[in-house]
Amino acid sequence: MRVRPVDLVAPGAVGFELEGPGDGVLPQPAPYVAVVAETSGTSGTAEVTLESLSGPISARLDAGRHATLRIDEQVVRSRRHGRSRTPVDALALAVTGPQATVFTRSGTDWTARAKLDLTDRVDTSDPQWCAGLRVRAGGEVGRVRAGAFGQLGLRDLRLVSKADGAPYSPDGRILLTATSAGPGFFGTGHASLWELDPATLALSHRSDMFFRRGEQVYGDHAIHLLRDGDEWVVATSTWGDFVDPAVDHVHVELGRTSADLLSGRHVVDTEPLHLPTTGLRSVGVWDPHLVRVPADSTGEQQWLVGFVSARRYFDFHPVLATGPSLDRLAVRGAASGRRATEGTTLARLSTDAAGEPAWRVVASDGRDNRRAHRAAYPVFDLDLRQVGTLEAPYPTNLPWPTLVPTSQGMLLVGFDGTPTGGRLPGYGTHGAVVIAREVSD
Repeated sequence: MRVRPVDLVAPGAVGFELEGPGDGVLPQPAPYVAVVAETSGTSGTAEVTLESLSGPISARLDAGRHATLRIDEQVVRSRRHGRSRTPVDALALAVTGPQATVFTRSGTDWTARAKLDLTDRVDTSDPQWCAGLRVRAGGEVGRVRAGAFGQLGLRDLRLVSKADGAPYSPDGRILLTATSAGPGFFGTGHASLWELDPATLALSHRSDMFFRRGEQVYGDHAIHLLRDGDEWVVATSTWGDFVDPAVDHVHVELGRTSADLLSGRHVVDTEPLHLPTTGLRSVGVWDPHLVRVPADSTGEQQWLVGFVSARRYFDFHPVLATGPSLDRLAVRGAASGRRATEGTTLARLSTDAAGEPAWRVVASDGRDNRRAHRAAYPVFDLDLRQVGTLEAPYPTNLPWPTLVPTSQGMLLVGFDGTPTGGRLPGYGTHGAVVIAREVSD
């Protein structure tokens, strides 16, 4: 089954609504914001603007159905993608991290018409920029909604867990974190939390998470959220400011908070989680998954931390680190024979000599691997020696192997590489959530 919620303005995070032209204030915790103005297919002009201390960013639709962006005195248009061939029902402006994008909607489909990298113009990760936002809508517009940017698709889904690896399921609910895809590369996405109905497989949006590193706020994603006592622990990959693979570095950050992350929008303070890469050639690490296991023969509890290490962008493989605390980790194993394998996930899949569930490492072999390691979910022991393979359908892209126990059997929750929003955004708008049910022999 495939599920794909698409919302430019998250339904539960609408800051204000207007019936026609007008303006209003729209302070945000993070630079992920959108304005949608209905146009009713008219042949007139429409314009929406996000104003800040740095000046206005505007999206405009003219009588010929051309959509453009304006910042300062520069007008940005796309010769190939800027005009809608069909009547336009709505105009939208989104700022997602370092990018501004104008969309038009015809029927139910949103199409990006122009985009602009704001990196050298506006520091959208500055909390003052976010707090000072205002919205203005003019021209032939009807209903206007403004608020938090939602998503064009979902990927990197992972089960919310307790520190011991068991699902965290208050009142029996299935909770999943995800990367909410934006209209472009990794910096336009952010982390979100969803509830999955095990009967209907419907997904409901619950919350969004952003991360403060230093004084800046980013939409980091590819996260693992776990409940440890009375607080949340969140490990996140620093994709929020990843721009140029030749010069940027991705690492893992760790945050702790007692806030209610199951609803609303939150900014979590983080610090680097120093994942070991001793003996490996590594330019970056991502996709963290953490489990704390009971005391071993020495009497010490152990942390198991799965992650991905890249030899270069993008040539990457799974790694497992262990240690008595998260600041005393050492490499235990690495599947360095892989070159396009990620989504490292710890799971109890088989039994040990005493008949107890044994920890295994599951990952996702992308199609860019060598022939023997393509389009499959390998299962490794804790030394990262392959001991099996999950028998399950493998969609496009690199779906994480997220196993979700339910009363009707196990679910495998992944995603595919299907883009949306037209051709202009390029890579990063994927994907649809792909859910498979366990079947008996």
